[in-house]
Amino acid sequence: MAKRAAVPAGPLGDDFSFVSPVAKYVLFFFNLLFWVISMVMVAVGVYARLLKHAEAAMACLAVDPAILLIVVGVLTFLITFCGCVGSLRENICLLQMFSVCLTIIFLLQLAAGVLGFVFSDKARGKVSEIINGAIVHYRDDLDLQNLIDFGQKEFSCCGGVSYKDWSQNMYFNCTATNPSRERCSVPFSCCLHDTDQAVINTMCGHGMQARGYLEASAFIHTNGCIDKLVNWTHSNLFLLGGITLGLALPQLVGIVLARLLINQIRDQIKLQLYNQQHRADPWS
Repeated sequence: MAKRAAVPAGPLGDDFSFVSPVAKYVLFFFNLLFWVISMVMVAVGVYARLLKHAEAAMACLAVDPAILLIVVGVLTFLITFCGCVGSLRENICLLQMFSVCLTIIFLLQLAAGVLGFVFSDKARGKVSEIINGAIVHYRDDLDLQNLIDFGQKEFSCCGGVSYKDWSQNMYFNCTATNPSRERCSVPFSCCLHDTDQAVINTMCGHGMQARGYLEASAFIHTNGCIDKLVNWTHSNLFLLGGITLGLALPQLVGIVLARLLINQIRDQIKLQLYNQQHRADPWS
């Protein structure tokens, strides 16, 4: 009697799944966290924008920080929405969109870092241009004014290249025709402050531009902020590298988890098709 052909193994159980619950829910909660953060960013950006007067910040900076915060928040919201829904619903299309967007953002950041390092002189010139623009519009926007004061106090500097850069501001301009009471002055954040001083003298920078470097250095910081910023960057390369890694690592984790989940979902679809075919024709 002829031997009967071997019957192929039956289909795997209906409760079996190639999709790992760990990968699925880690990716979901990962995106949920940044989804919430993105909504906070948008809310803060809208609130800050509503508090601003007209277009003051737009005049001195390439992009209004409030607008930038809103745009970044909206983009983050859309990308993490794809990640949240895609992982929860096991939707390959949304997961691919999430993965591609993260990859593009990661590559753009990498390219910006490389270009900034290669063209450091041009980057320095751009920073100088931004600082000079901020000096010109120092009195036009309170947020900008607070940012400049914080930077000058933090880095113990004054102006872009030197304290005399403040002559670019219409209020601090040192020409004889300037009617401002602040003529030839610098902001109080340029001043040398005594730690024991209880009350800050906001007029401590009065007339300092009219003095020479040596004479002015007894009262204010005369070095510019550009050199101080460059020196700080060189002294804190490990810190900056850690921050960069901290920004890049979540993106890489998101990309890896998304690709892993996509492959698992595809395997699960193949398994379901095989099971359906096997039930329809168990001898195939």
